[in-house]
Amino acid sequence: MQIFCVEQNYFSNKKEQINIVKSTPLIYTKPATALLQKGETFYYPEFADELYCGCELALRISKAGKNVDENFAANFYDAVTVGINFIAFDDNPESMDKNLFWNATKAWNKSSVIGKWLQASDFSDKQNIDFCLYKNKEMVQFCNSGLMIYNFNKIISTISNSYSLNIGDIIFTGSQVNIGELLTGDKLEAFIEDDSLLEFEIE
Repeated sequence: MQIFCVEQNYFSNKKEQINIVKSTPLIYTKPATALLQKGETFYYPEFADELYCGCELALRISKAGKNVDENFAANFYDAVTVGINFIAFDDNPESMDKNLFWNATKAWNKSSVIGKWLQASDFSDKQNIDFCLYKNKEMVQFCNSGLMIYNFNKIISTISNSYSLNIGDIIFTGSQVNIGELLTGDKLEAFIEDDSLLEFEIE
């Protein structure tokens, strides 16, 4: 299984969406060990001095492919959920080196969490999906897929130009904002529309 992530994929508002055009998504990868497995506890990473996260829509790849045409990319995923990507910072200046930044802060073990999968066919309009994140019962993030710079099909096509897609791969499609600093004991709950798909506590 591969984990693909999209960085900087959201406009802050509709006005910005009209005025800004970007050519290709910024993609980075995580190892399979970065995914928290079902039933596992999420622990505050021992090396971290600060911990942040963003809530994202995630896609499950259901068909193998390479160089997928954007017009046919919808045939390559079968499920959607909410996911959380964590970002951990420490005081080691070496970890902020540009060559180490992604692995040191974003790709550590158990740094990604996904919720219950929903069938992609349940969503009639993939560019109008509301999702949100609560921290300790307070909403800290609300977004709609219509504010994406690159939609699902564009993301899948772009990734497949560089990587072979395999069944079971997961694509995190980006977060509009990172919420404030997280602490041990914080409880997170993520929704698509009115469906609570992900809930856990930071131990």
